[in-house]
Formats: sequence, structure tokens, C-alpha cells
Amino acid sequence: MRITELYSDVITEDMHYEYKAKLNPENPVKWAKTIVGFANGEGGIIFVGVSNVGEAFGLDLTEIDQTKNLIAIVNDRHIFPHVKIGYMLRSIDEEAERFVLALKVSPSHSVVRYREGDFNETVYIKGDGNSVPATPEQIISLGKRRFGIDNEVSEIRYVESEWTEFLNLCRLYREDGSVPSLKELQSEEVISKDGYAKSGFLMFKDDYQGEDSLISCRLWKGKNKTGIVLDSGRYKGSLAKVFREAILFIKRNTRMGWMKTGKGGRQNLWAYPMEAVREALVNAVAHRDYSIAGTQIDIDIYDDRLDIVSPGSWLLPRKYEEYPLGSIPSIRRNTIIAACLDVANLMERGGTGFQTMAESYKSSSQEKQPVVLIYPGFLDLRLFDRLYETTSDEVRDLSGDGLSDTEKVIQLLKTRGPMPVRELQALLNYNHRGAFLEKVINPLIVENIIYRNGSSKSPKSLIVLR
Repeated sequence: MRITELYSDVITEDMHYEYKAKLNPENPVKWAKTIVGFANGEGGIIFVGVSNVGEAFGLDLTEIDQTKNLIAIVNDRHIFPHVKIGYMLRSIDEEAERFVLALKVSPSHSVVRYREGDFNETVYIKGDGNSVPATPEQIISLGKRRFGIDNEVSEIRYVESEWTEFLNLCRLYREDGSVPSLKELQSEEVISKDGYAKSGFLMFKDDYQGEDSLISCRLWKGKNKTGIVLDSGRYKGSLAKVFREAILFIKRNTRMGWMKTGKGGRQNLWAYPMEAVREALVNAVAHRDYSIAGTQIDIDIYDDRLDIVSPGSWLLPRKYEEYPLGSIPSIRRNTIIAACLDVANLMERGGTGFQTMAESYKSSSQEKQPVVLIYPGFLDLRLFDRLYETTSDEVRDLSGDGLSDTEKVIQLLKTRGPMPVRELQALLNYNHRGAFLEKVINPLIVENIIYRNGSSKSPKSLIVLR
């Protein structure tokens, strides 16, 4: 008898159905991985007493009892968390002596693992007709899809040499320049007691290739996205790596000016305080909703402001401006990612990151204060350019002083720091890159006043004042 005669909707083995002749008690992982795979997916049915080609020969009642007992033992001893399984019987003969046993596996609300011994756990996912071990990225996706968290234990052991980007981040921002010990990482629950990395910590691993770590950066000429893109970068990989790349992008596109001090001197002033930039980016990385597929963190630098936009709704009951400064509650959407940033001395505890941003703008006017813009499904942390009112029109002001184009470039580089070729070209109103290079840039390079950092053929190459 064919299985299709008992179950008319079952055509072949696929993502929802699988056939087993018998369940071998000597090698339970051969069939238990299918249970785990179904539980980690949308659920499914295993038909026992059916050949690989769909021929139903059935089991007698004694064999069925033995099979159900075996499943119960394996589920109890090897499958964690335990899976919900229902049973159905259908007779294949008129005498009702032999039956096909159908195991209906329900989808789990958590990531299910098959455990052999004390330290060997495997997460299986269902393929088309088979079950295979999940990759680290698939385990992360499973955890996010299930309940939006990042603290599932993976089967990847922590090895320092495979987390060098994260350790370098710790050296950069920890006050003593140290790296965390295994015990410290376990104390922060970034790593399990037996040395396995949590799924959120895998996103800091050197070889992480998930699309969900992407940060897209753009520098615009103008105050909106209808202008020219002067510089851009798309960074993905380890969260530690993309964080540092994004900080460097912002830094190289942030102007440097000065302000008068009380004693008549001058104090250097970044257009965007680097401590505010760091806190805003940390907040975006720590609290974005990584379960929304196809999204990214967007960083857009305009003439007058910097926007860091991350996917995910505002988690607090009241709007940002309704909380007094320093009293914003700390709610973490991604506990392990936040813990990793804690370890690196980047994550401010208790919601004080917002206070740090405000403190860095304390000398600025009210309209320049950082704001949090809340939209359905995403947040925009906005920082304003503290130098915009006095330096947004440098080229026009300089031209009024009768400066040549080469003198304008020198003055701009002194004011802003290194700048891309095409931004300088746009600010000096040159329509043709070749003419700009020939008349302005190349003579300054020959005179050893400036140098180019990057390819001579790239409009993104930075021009640096010697």
C-alpha cells in the first residue's frame, strides 16, 4: 500500500513530511535529527513503517509501543528543550494488525538542540527530504525569528584567535587597554559555562558574514538626499569591524573648527563631538531589531546634521523628550550584543548614553541639541553640526576675500581636515574633474603642500594637507 492511500495530501518527502521504516535505538541521532529539524522549522510529520519510496508496510502494536517509548526516552535525554509530539495511527490492512505511526512534531518557541554527552550539542534544520546541522548564521536567524533575542548557545567554542576584531575593539576602548578573560566573558554570559559562544557573540566573530551587520554610510552635498553623494561606504562582517569602519567614516567627514576660550585663546572643536557620535552608533548597534530581514543601519551626513537610523521600534512607553535628562530607563533589545559592548567599555549602563550625548553639546544652543526621532519601525538619532552656522559657506566667504582656488583648498583643508577630491571639486564649483585636478590639485601636490591618500583615478581619494 502506498502512503498516499492513507494520507492523500502526502506526495513525497519534503520540508513537512519524512518516511522512516523503523527507528534504530542504537543510533537515535539518525532519526531524532528530523524531529529537531521539524521543531526548528514549521513543524512536520514523520511516518514510521514506510519505506524510502513511500511504500507503507506498517508496524504491529508491539512495535508501535516500543517506538513510542523510544521516542519518549530520546526526547527526554537528548533533545533540549523537549519537543511536543503527537501520535496518529492508520491501519494498512483490513484486520487492523499493522499500522503506520505518524509522529506530528510541533514547531518550538525556542531553538532546539540535539545533545550527545555533556559538551556536544547540534542544532538541526529541515532541508528538502533531510535534516542538516545549522550554520552559526542560521542559528542566529532561528533565535531572532523565534523570540527576537540573541542569547542562544551555539556549538562554536570561544577561541581568542577567532575574535581578534572584538579583542582589538576592547583594547581601543577599555581604560587599561586590556582584553577580557574567558572568565569575564562567562560572567557577562557572552559565553556559556562550558565555553560555547552565545549567538549574539558570534556576530563579533572575525569571519561573520551575516547580512544583518551591514552599516551603510553616505556623505551628502546639501541638506537632503537629493544632493550629490560625495563619499560613501558599505561595511559588513564582524560587528566590531563595522563599528570601527563607521566611526572612521564619520571622523574623516567631520570638520574641525575652533571656539574662543575664556582667556582669549582658541580651542579645537569637532563639528560632531566624537563622544556623541560613539554613543549614538553604539545605541544603534545594540538596540536595532536584527530580526527584520533586508534592513541595515544607515548613516547620512548632511551639510548641517548627522542622522544614524536603525531598524526597530522605540521600546519605552513614553517619548524620548518626555524623560528628564539622565532618567531614561535602560531596556535592552539584544542582551548579548549589549553585553559585548559592555565588555568593550562602550555600552553606557542605565540609559546614560543619551546623557553623554547631551553633555557633549552643553555649550551649544538649544536648537543644536541631539534629538531622537521616533517613526514606525525605526529610530533616527540626530546630531547637529556645531560649526554649520559659521562654516557652511566657506567657499563663498573665501572668494569674497579674493583668494585663489588653490588658497581656498588650503583653507578648507585647514578648517575641515582631509577631504575627498569630489567634495572639494563641488565646493569650488568645478564641473569637470580633469580641469579641477589640472588647475588646482596637481599644482599643490607638485609643490608638496598637499598629498593624495588613495588612487589618483578615484574621486573618493582624500586630499590631505601636509
